[in-house]
Amino acid sequence: MAAPPQPSPLELDAKYDDYDFPTTAPVPQNGHAGFLTPQQQAQVHQLRLLLESEGYTKRLDTLTLLRFLRARKFDVNLSKQMFVDCEKWRKETNLDDTVPTWEYPEKEEMFKYYPQYYHKTDKDGRPVYIEQLGGIDLTAMYKITTAERMLTNLAVEYERLADPRLPACSRKANKLLETCCTIMDLKGVGLTKAPQVYSYIKQASGLSQNYYPERLGKLYLINAPWGFSTVWSVVKGWLDPVTVQKIGVLGSGYQKELLAQVPADNLPKEFGGSCECAGGCQLSDMGPWREPQWARPPQWQVEKEKAEAAAAAGAAAPAATEATEPVTLEAAETPSADAAAPAAAPAAA
Repeated sequence: MAAPPQPSPLELDAKYDDYDFPTTAPVPQNGHAGFLTPQQQAQVHQLRLLLESEGYTKRLDTLTLLRFLRARKFDVNLSKQMFVDCEKWRKETNLDDTVPTWEYPEKEEMFKYYPQYYHKTDKDGRPVYIEQLGGIDLTAMYKITTAERMLTNLAVEYERLADPRLPACSRKANKLLETCCTIMDLKGVGLTKAPQVYSYIKQASGLSQNYYPERLGKLYLINAPWGFSTVWSVVKGWLDPVTVQKIGVLGSGYQKELLAQVPADNLPKEFGGSCECAGGCQLSDMGPWREPQWARPPQWQVEKEKAEAAAAAGAAAPAATEATEPVTLEAAETPSADAAAPAAAPAAA
């Protein structure tokens, strides 16, 4: 049996790393923050240099690069290609500009068919993410929204998982948390609905695997229909053994195992817990990211506010210039309250 990885302080880069939450993984795991070998530390630097040489300047912080490296078994070239593909997708979808302004007013109506939501935390402090697939009706859903908006909303939620949800959870747990605990409820997914369900899940899974690596901590498939275990025995043969270990397939008697991972007061009542949020757990978005002592403005919001402030300052500049132009001798000798008022306005603002 291999010896457990030894603790090693994470080498941070002053140019990109500005974390205000813990940066050591809670469990000693090879390739995770706080437990890197000297070679792995060097591979982080190598990946960053390669990306910088091709003109990339965003998302080059150490924790992000580590996720891409782990996803490709620390093969620097494969990790670089995965990162480049992700950046290309972000540019094509204009995701960076979409996240700060995204609104999804059809959410409540969509939840009648397909609830997808984050709700509190599991016993390890990770966000709990819940999906209920039994009501999916793509024909009805596409009358409310489009497939493109559904996937965009999924991407935006992944961005909000990265910031502010996970940082808030890390602050509260006082340890680095980079993954979530997912509950996927298959109740009602019969043979007639299966093609629709799997069609969308395939697209959503592709987005997750290709562009948001290393975000799955634990996945519970509950209310698995008859025959699913046979399908699963085939599917898991295609998956990485590390991924398979994170997935639990449960039938209708899932409550005991689920409650061993998620505290009852954090689990919605419909799944065997005791939580009943005002207005319903589905729309509450409750968690440390909503608690003032742990929440912080996400970086994308800070950048948006800076850009808006800079734009406002730029718009105000002409007025300020005009107000501070040299005045004539005649005007200077005979000042009036009305003449002074415009010059005072910018300073007051």
